[in-house]
Amino acid sequence: MADLALYLGVTIIGYFFGSKLRSKRDSLLWTGKVQTVAITLLVLCMGARMGANKEITENLSTIGISAFLITVVIMLFSTAAIYIVRKLLGIDRYGRVSQGEKTDNRQVFNNPAQMKNTDTADLKEQVHAIEKEEEKQNVNMMTIVILISVIIGMLTGYFVIRDIFAGRMEEFDSAAGIGIKVGLCLLLVFVGLDLGLDGTVVSNFKRVGFRILAVPAATIIGTLIGAAAAMPFIGMSLRECLAVGSGFGWYTLAPGIIMEAGYLTASAVSFLHNVMRELLAIVFIPLVAKKIGYLETTAMPGAAAMDVCLPIVEKATRSEIAVYSFVSGVILSILVPVLVPIIIG
Repeated sequence: MADLALYLGVTIIGYFFGSKLRSKRDSLLWTGKVQTVAITLLVLCMGARMGANKEITENLSTIGISAFLITVVIMLFSTAAIYIVRKLLGIDRYGRVSQGEKTDNRQVFNNPAQMKNTDTADLKEQVHAIEKEEEKQNVNMMTIVILISVIIGMLTGYFVIRDIFAGRMEEFDSAAGIGIKVGLCLLLVFVGLDLGLDGTVVSNFKRVGFRILAVPAATIIGTLIGAAAAMPFIGMSLRECLAVGSGFGWYTLAPGIIMEAGYLTASAVSFLHNVMRELLAIVFIPLVAKKIGYLETTAMPGAAAMDVCLPIVEKATRSEIAVYSFVSGVILSILVPVLVPIIIG
């Protein structure tokens, strides 16, 4: 819970400074490039940490297959759940609440007052189209950069870090953990800064209202249904599958709870599943944002939507979606120590 408070605190600090610098927004466009560089370095560090971890690499060929299968199924079902809920709530693929039916063009041209605004509306549509095309290009590039960074990081961890820190892996793991946490805090400051510069977060939050809670609710339902659906393919009981899924990507907590209950295999699958969910989310968030919808990106990382994946969600979508992502991640993180013990018994 200390991490929750830390991440929330630094995001609020960023938002505060962003709101104060709103009048100078055009001169702060460089923050987007800084975020991209920081995300790349963070993913490199995470990849190196995972590549250097023998527990992860040595189990990839055995229980790793089970972990991969349940991860893919869970991510598909949770993304589908968000998609369905988004449609039911009248939210478009960009996370905007529908403002009602489009106005009939005949009505517009029959009204002289409205005719004056048609040129402005057309211009806005053209600008919006150009922005979306640039956004698609940025998303494609981000996906490539993230994927390459993950691969380079894992190869570096496996072939280089292990040799350098032979017999001292705990020392490296501790240093890498601190580095990742510091990097996350810096990134979250920039996320908060973007939210503050945007200036529409509070009004959008009020307009969305209870809908924001539908995102974590749909993620939970989709995750648990996906975990149950994966049961025939991974050779574990329904209870074990649900316990693995209810970890929501929190690989430092859920596996320990499951292991204490005496389910060693499920604990190992849980650990790898949670690592893979976070890793696959990092890689595929930009693609999901482009092909399916912005809100759906918040379902993929589970609990990591509030920290590790929050900057990537914000970068691949819009600053408003970061609010959905953070709230969802916080709620899922709070539920992990509650749901896992209840399910595993």
